[in-house]
Amino acid sequence: MTRDVPTPAEAPEDPAVDSGSAEATAADAELADAGLAPSGTEDGRRPPRRASLAHRLYNGEAGLDVVGHSKLIYKITAVVLLVCVVSFVVRGFNFGIEFAGGDSFQLPGTSAQLQQVQNAAQDAGAQVSSAQIVGGNSILLRTGQMGNDALNKVTDAVAHAAGVSPDQVSPQQVSAAWGQDITSKAIIALVVFLVAVMAFLAVRFQPKMALAAIAALFHDLVLTAGVYSLVGFEVTPSTVIGLLTILGFSLYDTVVVFDKVDENTKGLAGSARMTWSEAANLAVNQTLMRSINTSVIALLPVAGLLFVGAGLLGVGTLKDLALVLFVGLAAGTYSSIFLATPIVADLKEREPAQQQLRKRVLARRAAAARQAATGVPVAVASARRARPAGRGAVAVADRDELPDGPAAAHVVVESPDSVRPDAGSGATAAPRPGARPQRPGQQRRPAGKKRR
Repeated sequence: MTRDVPTPAEAPEDPAVDSGSAEATAADAELADAGLAPSGTEDGRRPPRRASLAHRLYNGEAGLDVVGHSKLIYKITAVVLLVCVVSFVVRGFNFGIEFAGGDSFQLPGTSAQLQQVQNAAQDAGAQVSSAQIVGGNSILLRTGQMGNDALNKVTDAVAHAAGVSPDQVSPQQVSAAWGQDITSKAIIALVVFLVAVMAFLAVRFQPKMALAAIAALFHDLVLTAGVYSLVGFEVTPSTVIGLLTILGFSLYDTVVVFDKVDENTKGLAGSARMTWSEAANLAVNQTLMRSINTSVIALLPVAGLLFVGAGLLGVGTLKDLALVLFVGLAAGTYSSIFLATPIVADLKEREPAQQQLRKRVLARRAAAARQAATGVPVAVASARRARPAGRGAVAVADRDELPDGPAAAHVVVESPDSVRPDAGSGATAAPRPGARPQRPGQQRRPAGKKRR
């Protein structure tokens, strides 16, 4: 009696491969109800899934070398700011009547009558700076300053063009002194804001972080004003309000990154496992997804005001505020991620203490690389005074016990602060951009698993 043996082609498929089918899903559900492990898994656990980008960024498994490319970032930022400054000089700003002074006329009308009313005002001798629909059923004209006779003439002309009586036209004269008063108050508010910000950051973090935050705010202001100058939108009091608003958002995002930088750099001089710049770059990557998510959520409603409200619906009163908010939020996101932290890192790396830390870190990594290449354990000698053997596992030599001749091969002489009772050679390899350094012999946790 023979028995059919299934060939490899006839062999049943692995349930784990066919886990996406309806039968496998139903079987797994029944096993779960019975308290058993799903099919195709070992010891009741499914194969680990690939971690998300945010998780890998936070744990240093992926990252951007933002601080390492600071020079390139500075060059790009300088070119953009230079274009904005040139636009200030060449094109200037289109100031509204609140700042430049002038007259305004508001009368009933529709969008179909807008061009006709504007042409009538120009034929009457008025210099129309803007014409728009407000409230859905009113036309608003802004012109240069005129005398009383010219004002009455333009009023009659626009009333006749719109088919209404002159009494339904509301003329208004605005003096330039009002705009100057608003401008001076805005400048005072800006100066007070910047002084308070610098004082807070200098006390909460350190003065170098305060300087970097102010530089990021200056970048946001210049870039937003430059876009306004290039586009030619009218500068109104809404523009000033928007500028003051984006300063708060930009500062908020920068403080979040600085708080993580401060957390990563505490006790860094004692460990000598990574430089200050590497710790700051790790903080940028750990907060990168948070900054992007926050900025996208903030930009969506502003984009609705700018592109839908002002662009499609023709609500011109919204475009001034929407443009300054949209450009300012985007600029604030860029400056908090790619500008503020590299500035702090460059300022800190000039300190003698951080330069010594970098030398010790590079010495550790050189020793680790030499040990990996030769297979010979690398000793770490120290000039620290000897201490009882029971207090640590690192051998320490007194100054008198050091050899008279040249140091033996594969020996790295470091400062006392760089030695810690770690297992192994005490050296670490250079981390990837945004990666956390691992202790010698420490097992890296698999991706996708969170520490409980």
